[in-house]
Amino acid sequence: MYWLKSSNINVTHGFSTRNGGVSPRPFNSLNLGGIDDLPKNIAENRLRALADLGIEMNQVSYLNQIHSNIVCQGIIGKQTGDALVTNKKNLAIAVGAADCYPILFSDEKNGVIGAAHCGWKGTLARIVNNTIHEMVLLGAETEHIKIAIGQGISQQNYEVSEDVISQFKDHHFPDFCWNGRHLNLLEANRFVAIESGIKPENIWEMNRCTTEPDFFSYRRDKGKTGRMWAVIMLK
Repeated sequence: MYWLKSSNINVTHGFSTRNGGVSPRPFNSLNLGGIDDLPKNIAENRLRALADLGIEMNQVSYLNQIHSNIVCQGIIGKQTGDALVTNKKNLAIAVGAADCYPILFSDEKNGVIGAAHCGWKGTLARIVNNTIHEMVLLGAETEHIKIAIGQGISQQNYEVSEDVISQFKDHHFPDFCWNGRHLNLLEANRFVAIESGIKPENIWEMNRCTTEPDFFSYRRDKGKTGRMWAVIMLK
């Protein structure tokens, strides 16, 4: 099974698992990114996974991700940033992750989509808000944007420093986003979405932790691991 799907987004999309590819351990098997696996393996994995969604690699806009809150306009090929938006048909936008939360956005009424990579730094800098803002500039309406939050590291498995928790306090995140030093990135991003005007009923959460066997986890695998993609496209 290459992709997990959201129940609230009806355009072409998916959150990849680690299953069904050609990469050997420790990247077994559907590794879609990173610099440690052989490029030919990553290319083959992308070919297989994207084909399952009816997408070719020459239709994909993706990112060199830097844990920022930078949102790019989707264009074919690679840019630097941590989120993408587009209103163009037949242009797929993709973000990678291996503990950070991939989030997909869709305004079907106005034909605008987005994708964001949300680690703690991007979450703190409200990348979800920036993505929504850039979608609105392309013609989206906040009340029609639906959001799907994919797999990411759970609060239980995500212990951070006191300094990181302090930064979230200083940036006015509510205290339900952490418990001691355990940070809840899912709830933090959900909070930013609602703060940005997204209706709570328009937010879907996978509620799966990347430490589960189906996924790659940078923390579980001590940095030697593959990458998953979240992809969305207007056809």
